[in-house]
Amino acid sequence: MSSSDAGAIILFGGRSEIGVALTARLAAGRHVVLAARRPEDLSAERAIALAAGATEVSVVAFDADDTDTHPALVEQLVADYGPIEAAIVAFGILGDASRSETDVAHALQIAQTDYVAQVSILTLLANALREQERPSTLVVFSSIAGARVRRANYVYGSTKAGLDGFASGLSDALRHTSVRVLLARPGFVVGAMTADLMATGVKPAPMSSTADQVADGVARAYRRGKREVWVPWAIRPTIFVFRLLPRAIWRRLPR
Repeated sequence: MSSSDAGAIILFGGRSEIGVALTARLAAGRHVVLAARRPEDLSAERAIALAAGATEVSVVAFDADDTDTHPALVEQLVADYGPIEAAIVAFGILGDASRSETDVAHALQIAQTDYVAQVSILTLLANALREQERPSTLVVFSSIAGARVRRANYVYGSTKAGLDGFASGLSDALRHTSVRVLLARPGFVVGAMTADLMATGVKPAPMSSTADQVADGVARAYRRGKREVWVPWAIRPTIFVFRLLPRAIWRRLPR
């Protein structure tokens, strides 16, 4: 798609390290919209998109957990900034794995943000993008954590497993429409989201990536018209091995 007929790039989760990095790689010649809580505090993220060649950068208020506001927000975004070329859904929380095992409210917060809110915004976006009747893409971030849920972070992992299944089914449902779902499955990402975890002594998993490396891999898949991407690619065969491990061994594996 040439810049002259390009649509807007909208990032849901305007402070997401990976989301901002991916948006920067797609921003040239596009109007970028950053959606997040406290949109007035997105000056650094706006500067990154402008430096990457965005023609304009707008910010809008978006509360992922307040799903009642999602329909009006998506309607507003289409009216104000449409057509939409790509909607990147990159919000989420890691949460505290130990706390989530006993604190019901914390477990539900992780489930709300990482699964329920994602289902809400993705369903609304799929409906809106279908109505555009022009090529568009939904970018969804799953994780290796959802490929086979581990004892060490099973609440977070279960939300990623659910999101992966939902996005895969949504992709199939949209197969013969103008809307593509690009499902990204990164491994452990060394960055802002995992900084507190690593500060407790947790070491990065093998084949870890940075936010920039994930963004590079997803941007390549986006431009090639792919529907799935593993980052790094080598984790895909690793998942096959994971699924064959007996549960007695699997439950002892570290995070």
